[in-house]
Amino acid sequence: MLTGKHCVITGAAQGIGRAIVETFVKQGAHTVYALDRNLDNMQDWQDHAVIKPAALDVCHRDAVASWVQTLHQDNAVIDVLVNNAGITRDNLLTKMSEDDWDAVIDVNLKGVFTMTQAIAPLMIAQAQGAIVSLSSVVGTDGNIGQTNYAASKGGVIAMTKTWSKELARHGAQIRANCVAPGFIETPMTANLPDKVIEMMKSKTPLGRMGTAQDIANAISFLASDNASFITGQTLKVDGGLVI
Repeated sequence: MLTGKHCVITGAAQGIGRAIVETFVKQGAHTVYALDRNLDNMQDWQDHAVIKPAALDVCHRDAVASWVQTLHQDNAVIDVLVNNAGITRDNLLTKMSEDDWDAVIDVNLKGVFTMTQAIAPLMIAQAQGAIVSLSSVVGTDGNIGQTNYAASKGGVIAMTKTWSKELARHGAQIRANCVAPGFIETPMTANLPDKVIEMMKSKTPLGRMGTAQDIANAISFLASDNASFITGQTLKVDGGLVI
């Protein structure tokens, strides 16, 4: 449970992000800051008692710093940071443009770094907190046509391992973990050809795509006090796709 927790979630407007926000609310979070590039898909949360939607692009370092400064000014406590914002720009190595490389690295890797660097001082001041970042089985095992995505998600795992050591110094109970989804039903996969979907299902021992709720459940566990002795880990939630 997340009773009384103050949480920040990036990429919150749809898919996995929206499922995380709604799950955190159900589990008793005190405040959920739901961040995304714009408010278009978060209008239904504008007057919510717990959810605080805000337009924020994790790629804009100054904007992130400014938003976090408002938390400092309000003497806000942040117990949980979920780095969920991410994009894909797939192509084969020999055909991948520099723009597609840069865009994915900027959001998926630098964005995670920027948000965590901005929020970490709040957690350090409290000497406690939980950081959960979205990686992928592509980040652990690679995938054809996803050089940029694999690099970004593998980098998230490496940063997480570093943070689990660095932020827990001097007795601070600050944990950092990753969740690595497999093949999940989200807006990012909605336009894939049926034959690709069926192929991925056939490769997954549990015989289905995962759901956004499957991922939200794993994230809420790692964010909760039930995982108080788990840090530096990558939890695969993939139906056995990568074993």
